[in-house]
Amino acid sequence: MGRREKKIPEVNLLDLIPMRIIDYEVDDENMVTIFAPRFKNRLLRKWLMPRIKRPYVKVRLDDIGSSVWLNCDGRRNVKEIAVILREKFEERIEPCYDRLGMFFQQLDRARFICYTNLEECLKAQQE
Repeated sequence: MGRREKKIPEVNLLDLIPMRIIDYEVDDENMVTIFAPRFKNRLLRKWLMPRIKRPYVKVRLDDIGSSVWLNCDGRRNVKEIAVILREKFEERIEPCYDRLGMFFQQLDRARFICYTNLEECLKAQQE
């Protein structure tokens, strides 16, 4: 985990392509609820999750967070997502890149997303 956190600051976030890696649902108003596993440890998941009523924690996103989440499809990079958000939310999203940077940092730390092209970006950075 520490090794992963050291690599990401070396890469331009705008070039990374985020992809969702956990379950979620979308309601009638296009608001997203993420189902985060209660336990990250493999042994705890194996032994405790079958015994508890709610093995997941529900994380409800606001309209901007929901739009970001739905655009994390593994095809668009962060820069393209920012353009989409600026068109949709205009002044409400500003400062767009700062907000997206913090949001993607939180999603990555919680292991809700992964970056499909992280290795390619690191390789290009070293060359």
